[in-house]
Amino acid sequence: MNKARLEWVMSGLNQYALTTAEDLFLKTASADFDKNQALTEHQEERVENLYKEKSKLAPNKKSDHSSFKKSSPPKTRPRMPRGKVF
Repeated sequence: MNKARLEWVMSGLNQYALTTAEDLFLKTASADFDKNQALTEHQEERVENLYKEKSKLAPNKKSDHSSFKKSSPPKTRPRMPRGKVF
């Protein structure tokens, strides 16, 4: 896996809410790539499988405002006018 492919996969995975373990693995894999200019075969396979698994889901990152459904405020009944109470 080259640097461009790894960056593309990482940017794609940023669209999804990742578990703590997945996030930690990706940070570790990225650091290993920066250090060694390569990933192990196991790391490469795991990154690709994680991307394939997550890409089947709809993006759900909380910062993605385009995924929220816009809705109008709920309708309320008009209030009945009240007379003065003595």
